[in-house]
Amino acid sequence: MEFIGTLCLILIATTLGSHFSRRIGVPAVIGQLVVGIILGNAGLNWVHPDILVKDFSEIGVIVLMFLAGLESDLSLLKKYFRPGILAAVLGIIFPVLLGWITGEGFQISTKESIFFGIILAATSVSISVEVLKELNVVNTKEGSTILGASVVDDILVILVLSLSLSFFTNDPGNTTSLPVTLGEQVIYFALIFLLVKWGAPYLMRLAEQFFANSAIIIMSLVICLGMSYVADVVGLSSVIGAFFAGIAVSQTKVKEEVFVNVEALGYSVFIPVFFTSVGLEVDFSNFRSQVFFILVFTLVAIISKLLGGYVGSKIAGFNNSSALMVGAGMISRGEMALIILQIGQESNLIEMEYYSPLVIIILLSTLISPLLLKYFTKRVYD
Repeated sequence: MEFIGTLCLILIATTLGSHFSRRIGVPAVIGQLVVGIILGNAGLNWVHPDILVKDFSEIGVIVLMFLAGLESDLSLLKKYFRPGILAAVLGIIFPVLLGWITGEGFQISTKESIFFGIILAATSVSISVEVLKELNVVNTKEGSTILGASVVDDILVILVLSLSLSFFTNDPGNTTSLPVTLGEQVIYFALIFLLVKWGAPYLMRLAEQFFANSAIIIMSLVICLGMSYVADVVGLSSVIGAFFAGIAVSQTKVKEEVFVNVEALGYSVFIPVFFTSVGLEVDFSNFRSQVFFILVFTLVAIISKLLGGYVGSKIAGFNNSSALMVGAGMISRGEMALIILQIGQESNLIEMEYYSPLVIIILLSTLISPLLLKYFTKRVYD
């Protein structure tokens, strides 16, 4: 029953954190992230990222991305697909190059420096989505570009990660399985097309005929969780599956009913746990000796993504303010970068002395991202 008490504490603290954040004019997600820092290793040490917290937080990010897909205007995503691809590709090239160069400057090995860059190339759109939702700009050209770019970024980073593991670890098994993995991912995206076109409308019509309570909501969650699970099986991030599941359900006539009910479920339990869990990992025990390294790489993390999104959007024809808004929306690393960091550490590509600093860098960029996104959004829409 210990987890029940932990969950109560998280829900009370995040509610208060969200309240005070909004009172002082900053996104509610900042308060939830700070709550995680206060309750975790860097603060009171009351809450630990155990298996239940991690499971709840994973469901939280899946539900959040499902809601983002439900709110997304498919015609806008198609319309701004080109700037999304440009922002994503340059948003990977700049962090990898700058991360590699900066690592070499700290006399870190070439292999490890390149992997630092791959970690910085990751984007976690979940926190940016929360800010976009809060500011009611999800379905603008900038919001649609950020969502499209994040999906492409996720796919490309997973591909780069797979290639780097094959190359750096010298494991022939990885090289052999790569074509199979790519083939599975191609089949997965074909499945997404079928789901959006025919699968989701049929399943939601079928659910309407059931006499079970909340059958429509249950069916929508089955689609969401099922697509997330299959995405993970074929080597993609589960959030890709959740996002496209949301888009599929958004094409049906029960879209509003699903959104209202799933939003209530997500924001009352799972999503607050996700944002809190991001802050739980912060550890300031060796902060003094590593502060310069952390500051430099945090600047690189922010500038490289901001620059990648800005240049990509400018090439696509956006004005300066809109391009900066897109760049700011790509800064957050969140759970994606933490996952890649964990994989690198398990593959002996990251020395333990750099593990905690990189966690702090990821979390700092995640904390700063909503503030920058809100600032540039107000420049565009105020």
